[in-house]
Parts: sequence; C-alpha cells; structure tokens
Amino acid sequence: MKHVRHCTPSLFLSLVHVCLVQANYAPYFFDNGARSTNGNMALLSLSEDTPVGTHVYTLNGTDPEGDPVTYGLAYEAGSRRYFSVDKNLGNVTLIEELDREKEDEIEVIVSISDGLSTVSEKVRILVMDANDESPEFINTPYIVQVPENTPSGSSIFKIEAVDKDTGSGGSITYFLQNIHANKFTIDRHSGVLHIKTGVTLDYEKSRTHFVVVVAKDGGGKLRGDNKVFSATTTVTVNVEDVQDTPPMFIGTPYYGYVYEDTLAGSEVLTVVALDGDRGKPNSIHYCIVNGDEGSFQISNTTGAISVIKSPNQLKKEVYELKVQASEVSQEGDVSVYAFAMVTIRVVDLNNHPPTFYGENGPQNRFELTMYEHPPEGEILRGLKITVNDSDQGANAKFNLRLVGPGGIFRVVPQTVLNEAQVTIIVENSAAIDYEKFKVLTFKLLAIEVNTPEKFSSTADVAIRLLDTNDNVPKFSSDYYIARIPENSPGGSNVVAVTATDPDSGLWGEVKYSIYGTGADLFLIHPSTGIIYTQPWAVLDAEVNSKYNFYVKAEDADGKYSLAEVFITVLDVNDHSPEFNENIQEKTMIIGSPVKIEAIDQDAEEPNNIVDYSIMQADPANVFDIDKSTGEIKLKSYIRSLDIIHNITKKKDCIWSVVVQAKDRGSPSFSTTAVLKIDITEETLHKGPMAAFLMQTKDNPMKALGVLAGVMGIMVLITIMISTAMFWRNKRSNKIMPVRRIIKKRQAPQSRTVRMEWLKFKRPSNAAEKFVVEDDAKSLHNENSNNNIQVAHMPPTAPSPPPPPTLAPRGDAPGWQVPTVSGSLTPKFINKQLKKRGHSSAHNALVSELKMKFEKRNAAIGEPHI
Repeated sequence: MKHVRHCTPSLFLSLVHVCLVQANYAPYFFDNGARSTNGNMALLSLSEDTPVGTHVYTLNGTDPEGDPVTYGLAYEAGSRRYFSVDKNLGNVTLIEELDREKEDEIEVIVSISDGLSTVSEKVRILVMDANDESPEFINTPYIVQVPENTPSGSSIFKIEAVDKDTGSGGSITYFLQNIHANKFTIDRHSGVLHIKTGVTLDYEKSRTHFVVVVAKDGGGKLRGDNKVFSATTTVTVNVEDVQDTPPMFIGTPYYGYVYEDTLAGSEVLTVVALDGDRGKPNSIHYCIVNGDEGSFQISNTTGAISVIKSPNQLKKEVYELKVQASEVSQEGDVSVYAFAMVTIRVVDLNNHPPTFYGENGPQNRFELTMYEHPPEGEILRGLKITVNDSDQGANAKFNLRLVGPGGIFRVVPQTVLNEAQVTIIVENSAAIDYEKFKVLTFKLLAIEVNTPEKFSSTADVAIRLLDTNDNVPKFSSDYYIARIPENSPGGSNVVAVTATDPDSGLWGEVKYSIYGTGADLFLIHPSTGIIYTQPWAVLDAEVNSKYNFYVKAEDADGKYSLAEVFITVLDVNDHSPEFNENIQEKTMIIGSPVKIEAIDQDAEEPNNIVDYSIMQADPANVFDIDKSTGEIKLKSYIRSLDIIHNITKKKDCIWSVVVQAKDRGSPSFSTTAVLKIDITEETLHKGPMAAFLMQTKDNPMKALGVLAGVMGIMVLITIMISTAMFWRNKRSNKIMPVRRIIKKRQAPQSRTVRMEWLKFKRPSNAAEKFVVEDDAKSLHNENSNNNIQVAHMPPTAPSPPPPPTLAPRGDAPGWQVPTVSGSLTPKFINKQLKKRGHSSAHNALVSELKMKFEKRNAAIGEPHI
C-alpha cells in the first residue's frame, strides 16, 4: 500500500501531460472584414497601377496556446508570383507589376503555422482597373469613295475604336480636328462620319479630303493622377467625278497687253478652258461675244487671241473682251458654255519683275500632297499660285516654265501678259512614282520675254507623294536554272527565287507558289522563295533528268508575275557496266578481231563511258584490246596458227581471257568476265587455185617446181612462134618502117595483153590471206624456228618474150610468185595452162607480140646492112 501511494502522483502528472499534448489547437487568421488591411487577405482588392515594392497587406493571426506563428504564401503550379511575405511579421509586398487587362484575379494560398499545425486558405485578390490603356482604331486604314453628288448630311463611313479599360476609362468619344475647315462631321458616340449639312463635295475643286479623327477615352485615375488618353487616325475621302460641271476657264482673270511695236496679227494671249468633268471631257470651242470692236480675233480651237490692227490704229487704251467657251459633244452638239472676260491694255513701261502670289500674298514656296500616278491631264488643284507683272503692254509679257525633272508636269499658261492663275497639269503619270521619288521638287520660273532687262523670279514647288499599289512583284530573272544530284534526299534545297515589289507596307510583301506539270516533286517556301524537293521525292536521272515548271510571286492585292524554273537532275555514277549475254565464247579468225560490249545504264558522261582492258590471259602478250571499242585482236606478229602453236602447246587454240569493263565515273565501277576465244584460220574453198595451195601448203618446193615447168613451156612456145614469124618475114623481104611500127603500137592494148597473160596469178579472195606483201619480206623469225609461214622466195621465172618497151608501168602488178605455206598441185596448174594454151585469142596475141618483136629488131639492125 505504501508503494502504491508513492506511484499515484507521478502517474497522474503523466496522464495530464498526455492530455494536454493531444488537445493542441491549430492557429487561425483574424478576419477583419472587406476593407481591413490585416487578416487573411480575403476580399483584398488592388489597383493595377500599384507600384512594385508596395506593402499591400499584413497577414495576422494567432495560436490558441499562445505559441508564436509564421506566415507563408503559395501559388498554384504555373501561376505568376505577385507577392512575397515576411514569415514572421506577415507583411505582404507586391513584387510583380499588375495588369488587369491580362489578369483581373489572382489566387493565393495563405498559410499560418505554430510549428506543429499549419492552416492554409485559398484567397482571391481582385485587380482593379486603372486608366492605363489608350483607344485603338480597328480595320485601318480608312479609305472612302464618295460620289460628288452625295447629298449633304449623308453618312459616309463609320470609324470604330476600342479601349481595353473599364468604366469611364474604357468609354470612347470621337471628334474631328480642324472642325471648322472640314466638310465633314462625326457622331461623337457612334463614330459615324457625315457630310456637313449645307456642304457639297466637288470633284473639280478637290478630289481627295484627309479627315483627322480623334478617339478619346473618358479618363480615370492612374498612379494618383487623372489621365485621359486619345488616338488619332486619318480617313481618306476620295471624291468620285459625276458629269455635272460646265466648262471652266483656267488662269483667270485674263490680262493682255499690246505694245507700241506689236505687229498686226501677233498673238496677245491665250485663254484656256477645260471641260469641268475630267472623266470624259468634251472638246472646247472658243468665240468672242463682244468688246473686240474689230481689233481682235480668237482661234476657235486653241483660244489664242490676236490683234489684227497695228497699235497706232487702236483707239482705246483698255479693251474688255467677252469670250465664250462651249462644250461640243462628239456628235457636234453644243451643250453647255462658260464666259470669261479678257482685259487688254496698250502700255509701254517696264519697271516691275514678275511676282508669285499665294492665297495670303507674295509667296516663293508652294507645297502639295497627292497620290502617285494621277491621271494624265489632271490639274494640281491644291496649288493656288498666281503670277503678276505690274507693268503694262510688252513689258508685262513673260514666260512660265518648270525647272526640274522634265516631262512630268507642264505649266499653263506658258506665256502670260500681266497676270495669270498658274496651273500645273500632269503630263507623264508614270514618272510620278512614289518608289522613285518621295518628294518631287521644281522651280517655277517666270522670265520676261521681249524686254532688254529680262526681269525674272522663281518659286519652289514641292509635291509630296503618297503610295499606291502600282507595282507587280518582279522576279530577278525570267527563268531560273538549277541542278541537283539524283541521290539528294527528300527535302533538299534546289534553288532560291527572288521577287521584289517596291510598294510599301503590305503591298510590298511577296508570297511565292509553284505550279505546272513538272512541279509535283517540289515545294516552295511561301515567304523565302526557296524551292526544295518533296520529303518523299526520289530523283532518278535515268528515269527523268529534266523538270520545268512555273513559280508565281503575288502581292496582297493579287498582282503577280511568273518565272520559269528549269531543274536538271545530275547523274551520279550508280550503275556498273554490264556485258552482253553472248560474251561467254567467241571464235576469232586470224586477221579479224572479235568485239565485246558492255553497257552502263548511267544517264550522263563520263559515268556511262566504258573502257575495256584485259586483266589476265595465259599465255600473256598474245591479245590486244581497243580501250574504247572493245575489239580484241592478236598481236601484229601472229599471222598463222603455226605461230600460235609455237607459243603454246595447246592444240585446240581455245583460250580464256579475263576482260574488264570499267566506267569513267567517280567513284568508278567495273565488271569482269571470262571470255573463251577459239582461234582458227579462214577456210579456203573458193576455187581450184585455193584448193591447190591448200594441198601443197606442206611442200612449197613442189609448188615452185610446177610453176617453173609451166613457165618454161610457155617460153618455149613463144620462141617457136617467134622463129616461124621471123622466117616468114624474111621470105617476103619486106621491112616495115620504124615510124610505122611505133605508130601502130598501142600501150593500153599491150597492157591488156600483159594483164590477160598474167591473169592466172591473181589470187582469189580466200587465197589473198596467204600472199605475203613486200613489207613482209623483212619479217624475221622471232622464235628462231622453221614454222613461220613466211617462206623464202622461190627462183624467179624467166622473163616473157615481149620487147622491153612493152613492159608494164610501175603501178601495174608485177610478176610475183605468192609465198604460201604449202605446195601447188601440178594437176591444178596444168589444167589452168591447158585452158590458156587452147585459147585462140591468147595465141593470136602471142603471134602479134612476136611479129612486133621481129619487126623492131629488123628496124634496129637495118642500118648495119
């Protein structure tokens, strides 16, 4: 029991401690309401113009047990961190600039912790608007076409602007600058543009109006100050012409002067009138209504007024002429007309130079803004220029001209008397080009004509041009030539085309496209103009090596130009030469080559050019091959089978030769093949002589003996015939004159006889291969054996009996015994000789030759008698 009493207080304290630990309470935030600056940041709102670094709130809370607390801020993944917090004090600071137009609510997770427990709450901070955005016009630029007869008060266009702010800062009102000088008004709320009440548009006075519109917001606070933002834009109002205007005189009032020295018929001045409707102007007819008093006349077509009397006949000092200008239609009808007064004075002083005037007095610089390329014949109505010379008569006559780029404008009138309204007219619309000149500057020169002083004055004229879409994109070349290897992968760049459009803004941006039957394998980048192959494209020069198609360059208004693209697919050496199928075995006749052929399927040279060579042959140094044609022939010294047999012991003469066909590409490809060549001699089977030569080829001496016997018999017969003829002539005691003998001798006939007599020597086509030419006599036996087919020359046969004068010329075939490898068959030769011996024609020729021989000998021996 005593032990138990001592343990009870200790156990009680432990239980109390455990209960206190389990009863720990979590911390919490104070909630001080919507306008509170401390608590849990709930319902906090901040203006978007709050500066970065501002202390915007204080997190405030407590722990029930009184433990110290810490604060924290967290954000969802991907959210921007706008605030930071002092974990001990709870002070929240803005660290990122706010923008309500991008993000009008910010979600933040605030937390409070006593070290053991953490309480987190998600709160939303509202971003309040500040007037930090300016109005912005939409759908600009504003260009309006308005007919000149549009009633006053009509609405012609609606301008629209937006402001991203809310409240008064997002409300927009519209108004016009220079409202009193404008012919237009605008509804301040809707932005609708109207023609002023009681105001009409006039194409002849002003073709273009530039209206400056201002859009202003309702204002609001920005960083403590009240700010109002505005924006401006220009509305271009183009007035369209309507046929409603009578003729109009240019350069009024008209003043002319007649000097004391003016001759009758001289031109005083020229009045100019134009049809007020410049779209399709009518021609003008001039006439003087009254006031001329018979002293002046006017040209009906040009308006030139001339004096028809001499100055001393003029009775008045001032003449007031009323001139009428009538419009004459194409049918010849006079429709409407206008009048002008022309004042002509007779004076003779010169003490004032010409002077230029503007609307407010003397002026030496005039400026105008206009679009480029106005219609030719258009008047620059924005220039209000008057020129005046206060002198009278000829002293006030001066010329006007523009000094500057020539041929663009012309000035009217060119000759002025006293005073005129200066009109500048467009003469060359193409030269008024914004891409060439942003500002055209001229000097307007007025110089007196007929005065010795030549007084003059100048004024500067500056014309500022506005751009229009007047140019077509132009390629740097009419065609493009490109080359691409056939092994290029899909998507490879081929060529870049370039087109330029000198217009400004969107009008100068060029978009490219391609089309045509040859464009299937290609694409073009629309902005850079780079042409490349389709990703799946496979080029093959052997299938198609030429492609052509068109490329188009187009601007924003659809103006375009074309160029042609020619693409050549370059051959790559990707094929090996291939031999014909019949290359395995060939028969070679001695003296005739055999030919091999290989084809390379590449498309271009040198990839498809094939060179041939012999790689291996056994024995070597027997064959030659032509590198280009593939012809294989024996070495030059091999002329018979005996030589071949002497080189090799193989009797069948079938050799295997390894040949190679190699192209000239880089890298080069080659193909080898084994060619079996069967070498043989041409068979002799074309007549008895060929058969005889073949039979005696192994016994050449036998053939020579037969030939010698035949020749001896022929000589003996010839001697006998000559002797008989000699004795016959001796009995007759008739000796023919030498001159007569020479006269009867016919060289062609004797040659014919000689050729006929030797006809048996001409070999047949088959035997010609066995005849050794003169140059073959020098051929020696390289192998030092007796099997060479060039035999020693046999003994020469006796010369025939005809006289030396009848011997054949050097170019006639000589008496030769062909050298052949074999012997002649006597039977064959006898048969041939028998035929010739029994020929009556042959006997007659021999007798005639013998007779001529004897007569010649007699003629030679006669002087000795």
